[in-house]
Amino acid sequence: MLTTFNRKDKTLGCLKTLQRQELPDGTEIDVFLTDDASADNTAAEAAAAYAGINIFKGTGSLFWAGGMRTSWSQALKGNYDYYLLLNDDTTLKPEAISVLVNSSVKAFEVNGIANICIGSTCNPDTGLISYGGKVVTSRTFFKSSTVYSESSPLDCDLGNANIMLVSRGVVNKIGILSDKFTHGIADYDYTLRAKEAGLKVIVVPGMLGYCNNDHGQSWKPQKSKLAERISYLKSPKGLAYYEYMGFIKSHFPRYYPLAYVKLWMKTFFPIFWTLYKKQ
Repeated sequence: MLTTFNRKDKTLGCLKTLQRQELPDGTEIDVFLTDDASADNTAAEAAAAYAGINIFKGTGSLFWAGGMRTSWSQALKGNYDYYLLLNDDTTLKPEAISVLVNSSVKAFEVNGIANICIGSTCNPDTGLISYGGKVVTSRTFFKSSTVYSESSPLDCDLGNANIMLVSRGVVNKIGILSDKFTHGIADYDYTLRAKEAGLKVIVVPGMLGYCNNDHGQSWKPQKSKLAERISYLKSPKGLAYYEYMGFIKSHFPRYYPLAYVKLWMKTFFPIFWTLYKKQ
């Protein structure tokens, strides 16, 4: 399942790596893509390049989480064993889906619990991990650290949906991505809700694909106007103030007062925040 908005080349590149997957015996893939009113002919070219793809059109205001919910809602009609969430700028290695499925099966055999399997990605130029899974190291300050192994599956709390395989048992218990989120945060919320429901979330072994971390810095520089910084604070593609604070209240309530202070500090005093981050 994917969503896209005016990223034709990246989307087609991602789809091409799906076509080249070395799948386990008996495994078949159906692709569900939401094109959120792209102006670059993404839908038509994707349909021509990938036979049988299921394409759905958005209004241009779905953003990432909304687009993924659209694709996932449509995929639910097929009652699949697994649902693969994939960012359209991710390039999969040929063995990626095989590793995910085999890891999910083994984890269920060991634990008897439905699971989410996270695939790690790296920056193609540096080889450094860009997305994957993290464990929460402090609930009071909402701190986390990346977990990764070349040879063993590892438990995690937070998972990026750049590569995320969700078993049907998970969906049956907690549904799909929450409609409380417009763009980001929805994947972290989903894996935390899974853990809170007693389900397993694991990072599978090895690097399964390539993806540049394009999140950048999470605040506007001091040269921007205050009105621009406040707009960025509330924007779904900025700091997503209301959605982020709702996320913190739900999962890390002890951190809520400090999160409030930090967001407004970034907005009103970005120069001091920059200095603080350098320490």
